[in-house]
Amino acid sequence: MKVENQTQAGVFLHAWQIIEKDSTIPLDEKKAILRLIKVLVEAAESSPYPREINNQIKTFTQEIISKHALLTLVKQQADELDALKSLSLNLTSSLDLQTVLDAVVTEAMRLVNKAEAAHIFLYSHEKLEFGASLNAQGVRNKPFAPPRPEGLTHSVVKYGRQIIVEEIASHPLYKNLPYDWIGSIVGSPLKFKNSIVGVMNLSRSVAGAFSKAELRLVGLLADQAAVAIYNASLHKQVTDLANTDSVTGLPNRRALDERLQEEMRYAKKMNSMFSIVMMDVDGFKGVNDVYGHAVGDEVLNSLFNYLAENMRTTDFLARYGGDELTLVIRDAGQEAAEIVTLKILELMKAYDFPYPGTKKIQLGISAGIAVYPLHSRSAGDLLRAADMALYQSKKHNRGLFTVANGVTAPLNPISLNPQE
Repeated sequence: MKVENQTQAGVFLHAWQIIEKDSTIPLDEKKAILRLIKVLVEAAESSPYPREINNQIKTFTQEIISKHALLTLVKQQADELDALKSLSLNLTSSLDLQTVLDAVVTEAMRLVNKAEAAHIFLYSHEKLEFGASLNAQGVRNKPFAPPRPEGLTHSVVKYGRQIIVEEIASHPLYKNLPYDWIGSIVGSPLKFKNSIVGVMNLSRSVAGAFSKAELRLVGLLADQAAVAIYNASLHKQVTDLANTDSVTGLPNRRALDERLQEEMRYAKKMNSMFSIVMMDVDGFKGVNDVYGHAVGDEVLNSLFNYLAENMRTTDFLARYGGDELTLVIRDAGQEAAEIVTLKILELMKAYDFPYPGTKKIQLGISAGIAVYPLHSRSAGDLLRAADMALYQSKKHNRGLFTVANGVTAPLNPISLNPQE
């Protein structure tokens, strides 16, 4: 029995040494292989031919390990192909930039065991800007910390290659940090046509090396993500151009129509109100008459952006046409809209444009307010209600505002029949 135990121990030691060197076999699977070898050892030791036991067990061990390694490799490659298919489908399903970024971080969290968080920073004009994030708790798009000049993200951009940090706590890129960071992280450049469009960081809660399979998949994701981000960014630029007023740089009438539809959906979903303020610049005709249209365009650009800079980020200011502006105020009833409009009238008093020459033209604002759903339940009719209120201001209360009166009925269809 003692000899048998020594033989069994020797076989286990030999098996473990072989398995331990194979980094492609996960720890749980290594334990499963050893359990299988133990069963075969016990079966071999019950053989009626003791002299052949040792060689037979060694043969069994080698065959098990060899076949398992082959099966592991095939499974690994199949998983990688399946992951690549998933990446391609998810990253090409949309041209909306934020949707693409959210899909990238979602896929990234699936690629690495014990993933803690995935972050994407977009890179353009030598600046890094937060794009998207997702952590293990499911919290999405919450920036944790801005990229440090000598940190991982900037280093990935600087060297243009993947950087692997196996132990955050002791790595030079993370020295003197005010945060108690632990674990490991890999930073990957997102390259398209040899240009970096972003950086993807993927961290784990544990320290240690990433497996070759994990790094291959991260690399595949980075390549796919770079193409998807470039295409989405290009689409965003084209869309922004189509929705931007060429004189002022503000959203144009097309963008306003889209925003109103969005606000209608939001208000219905949240059972909330929103207001629109139609505004017309008083005295602007004098600018064109005295200084010409070139200076008039400069005034509109200066004035409209001056007002836009003083709006809330949740509000939407667009050029309606000519010297007219439209402001969309989310989650605002009549009282809130009146307060905002009074603020705009006060801002106009402080506005000053450096006109050429000595003559100064004082500009003002007249406005009309309409509230959803008080004055209308459709975007078009709500605009018409605000426009009618603006007309009343221009006619009777120039430099002030008027609130729409009651519910505005839909426009009657125009008949083109000459017999009627």
